[in-house]
Amino acid sequence: MREATLLEKIDLHLIRVLHTVIAESSVSRAAVRLGMHQPAVSTALKRLRDLSGDPILVRSGSGMQPTDAALSMLEPAAAILQAAENLFTEARAFDPRVATRTFRIAASDYLDPLFLPQLVAHLKKQAPLCTVEIMALNHDVDYSGQLAQGDVDIVIGNWPQPPAELRMAQLFADDTVCLVSHKHPAVRRGWKAKEWLDAEHIAPMPTHPGAKGVIDEALNALNLRRNIAVRCAHFGLMPQMVASSLLVLTTGRQFCERYAAQLPLAILPPPIALPQMRYYQLWHDRTHHSSAGVWLREAVKNTAMKL
Repeated sequence: MREATLLEKIDLHLIRVLHTVIAESSVSRAAVRLGMHQPAVSTALKRLRDLSGDPILVRSGSGMQPTDAALSMLEPAAAILQAAENLFTEARAFDPRVATRTFRIAASDYLDPLFLPQLVAHLKKQAPLCTVEIMALNHDVDYSGQLAQGDVDIVIGNWPQPPAELRMAQLFADDTVCLVSHKHPAVRRGWKAKEWLDAEHIAPMPTHPGAKGVIDEALNALNLRRNIAVRCAHFGLMPQMVASSLLVLTTGRQFCERYAAQLPLAILPPPIALPQMRYYQLWHDRTHHSSAGVWLREAVKNTAMKL
């Protein structure tokens, strides 16, 4: 009897288990994500180890981590799964009324606070059977890798210079203003550049170690530096911190206006000319021609235009 070839021993389900186990670095978490029982995932992992000749996951301290060989298989596995999904779904136009796929959107929380709620409402109205996952975008997230691996469909945020390897489209631009407590001295007497630079500023965590945001990139170009006294990973909490202190938050006008209407806050112009905050949606080449991806990006653009 002819021995089965390596290709004949591989099925799409096995590739899906491979991708999930590596991405989660855990058999138990992979089982939850796959909707499988843990023993079944362990059995599939044993088959994968036999096929690859590699342990795939090895113990590291109290947990597990992927081997170098496993990490090298992550992106090819994602590409195979995406190609398999596209094999039939992309052969016809995406119909949001009957589609049942999941849309995964990574977004920063310093967007206009009405944007994401309005986007989700639009998606659920137009594509009622689709699932929407809104994922955090912070300095711990490798969003470029997530887009490349198919774990995220689009990323929404603002950057001094968006990554060159990704596709992008500008959603909107917003004037840069300062948000302060209504009791801040600058509300009464205004401020000059040095006073603003010396004031205690609150800013988000950098997108990656050493990164400067739009504000600090602009100041750096002028050989200026502000006094950042507080960094916070939760942008939505910053207005409340500002309301009860003398901190200064410098960001987009739309964001500030939403909170100034709810809290004892005032909006002031910065005493130094700063560029607008430009917000983009980013995506990977792998989904550029996807009919579902095109539909999603159009929905994001239309929502942004209504703000």
